[in-house]
Amino acid sequence: MKLKYIYLLALLIGITLACRDDDSIETTNNDDEEDTEVIVDTETYPDWTDATHSKNADLDYSIVFNQNEVLRFDIKIDSDDWSDMQSDISSNLGSSSRPGQTSTSDFDPIWVPCSFNFNDTEWYHVGIRYKGNSSLQSAYQSGNKKLSFKLDFDEFEDDYPSIKNQRFYGFKQLNLNNNFDDSSLMREKVATDLFRQFGLAAAKTTFCVVYVDNGSGSKYYGVYTLVEEVDDTVLSTQFADGSGNLYKPDGDAASFANNTYDKDEMEKKTNEEEADYSDVKSLYTIINSSDRTSNTAAWKTSLESVFNVDGFLKWLAANTVIQNWDTYGNMTHNYYLYNDPSTSQLTWIPWDNNEALQYGKLSGSLSLSLNEVSSSWPLIRYLINDDEYKQVYEDYLLQFVNEVLIPANMSETYSTYYNLLKDYAYAEQSGYTYISYDSEFDQAVETLKTHAQTRYEAVINYLK
Repeated sequence: MKLKYIYLLALLIGITLACRDDDSIETTNNDDEEDTEVIVDTETYPDWTDATHSKNADLDYSIVFNQNEVLRFDIKIDSDDWSDMQSDISSNLGSSSRPGQTSTSDFDPIWVPCSFNFNDTEWYHVGIRYKGNSSLQSAYQSGNKKLSFKLDFDEFEDDYPSIKNQRFYGFKQLNLNNNFDDSSLMREKVATDLFRQFGLAAAKTTFCVVYVDNGSGSKYYGVYTLVEEVDDTVLSTQFADGSGNLYKPDGDAASFANNTYDKDEMEKKTNEEEADYSDVKSLYTIINSSDRTSNTAAWKTSLESVFNVDGFLKWLAANTVIQNWDTYGNMTHNYYLYNDPSTSQLTWIPWDNNEALQYGKLSGSLSLSLNEVSSSWPLIRYLINDDEYKQVYEDYLLQFVNEVLIPANMSETYSTYYNLLKDYAYAEQSGYTYISYDSEFDQAVETLKTHAQTRYEAVINYLK
């Protein structure tokens, strides 16, 4: 009997040694298959709870987009990963000490993992990368280190299986926008909120402060605007059916001008594997159809079957009043198109509104009459050329200033945000700010109050 126990013990030891491998990787070996690495995550995640980290958690807008306080996020990135981020941005945008060395503003920055902390709770191996196009390039090449970030809470789930489907109170992706070139720190949030208050689909936002530790200790990066991701939660919460095609046009094709269609410039953000662009192609074909002048009624019927014309005119009115110049009508970017399967219409979703609420740069913002807009922007020009559509647009101008951009209400909003942000704004540091001195922040907020009154009066005078 003793020999039998010794034999069994030896057999067990042999099996154990044969199966022993690296702590984190197992290898399977089949005659007909190549070796396959199976990653075993041996880390522990003590802060993980269903309510805070699980995909099954309900979206908690009251916490993530708290409107009554400035959130604080602490981000820790391994020094080697941080170096990789800097090498990546330098090779694509040129050295910050030698602006203009290269110019590839539409590149896709690399993801690296980070530790993300909020309210004494950690989220693990969260994906983080730089975000932005021309604003990222301009900020980086000027030497300003306050750059925008995108977060993806399960970007590295393949490397760390235990964080599979990690969420931040239900959210998979979020954006930390740096309030580029905005000494008020408010324009991104206020403009986006105004769109939503007017009944348009738009991301939710709130203010936050960001601290980053890249291996040299925590550094205050200043006041950011936290912005909801359109293809993560805006579709599922603001549309009847969130399973449709979402596009983020960028480039000449984003103008929808004749002879510009290019599906490669109609970046799909959902249903990418289907490679079906028939909906945006239909809009392009119809808006440029000769029926517009030869059979206007048929043209309008066709257009309204594929495009939410009323929603677009409503956005156009609000956007023109607030002087949001860095988008359609001046620039071929900063909007999404979503085909809601419940309507089969493409709906306009505004995006990246940090340049709003000011006259504008380059050619400036559009006039209320839109007379200067050419056929290079057919979604504006051809619709406003139609008397019925123009009347809808002008009705929305009046509704917007009477119900949303009310000067007294806007002044109160700006004062509330000023009191909420001023200590954080004053604390921003050289190299991590777009504010040159404290009173510049104060003056910028007062300018916003004046802007609301001026734009209200401009609309009333235009419609007389």
